[in-house]
Amino acid sequence: MATTPPPEHLREEVESVLIGEKEIAARVRELAADIERDFIEQDLLVVALLTGTVPFLADLIRNITLPLRLDFMGVSSYGNNTAPGELVFTKELKLEARNRDVLLVDDILDTGKTLRAVIDKLDALQPRSLRTCVMLEKKSRRSEKITADYVGFDVPDTFVVGYGLDYAEKYRNLPFIGELKPEVYS
Repeated sequence: MATTPPPEHLREEVESVLIGEKEIAARVRELAADIERDFIEQDLLVVALLTGTVPFLADLIRNITLPLRLDFMGVSSYGNNTAPGELVFTKELKLEARNRDVLLVDDILDTGKTLRAVIDKLDALQPRSLRTCVMLEKKSRRSEKITADYVGFDVPDTFVVGYGLDYAEKYRNLPFIGELKPEVYS
């Protein structure tokens, strides 16, 4: 993965740009095309995890031409720390998932604990099918035996921010995926 320097105003906090805007846009289009090929049914329910998924989700669903319904689940496990804490569901689904094809969208698959808990919760709702789509994946930190059906990019075991990903609720609005300098979060 080639890296480039971040914009000048971010160089004290962001080490490098790992994935740029153009790369992200191209990959999101590819993911949407893959999803359309796999979901032939017309009753697709997209379930997104708040709040880090919002930029990725917006771009992804704009590129999916199938009819779909959209709902959100709120799940929190970080707070202001970099180590995962207790998982808390902060928002439940409003739409019915039973007998629907469900696409679960998340920003990053790291340890797999969050995705495992959400999949288990959604499975209990008896969808017809359940697939997962993540923008980023850190295979090196996986503690749960879980894989995503659709993956945007693999990233190294560094603290990444931007395109929805945050540290202490900052950096979500960056249009790229960047590596945060350790001194910022240490």
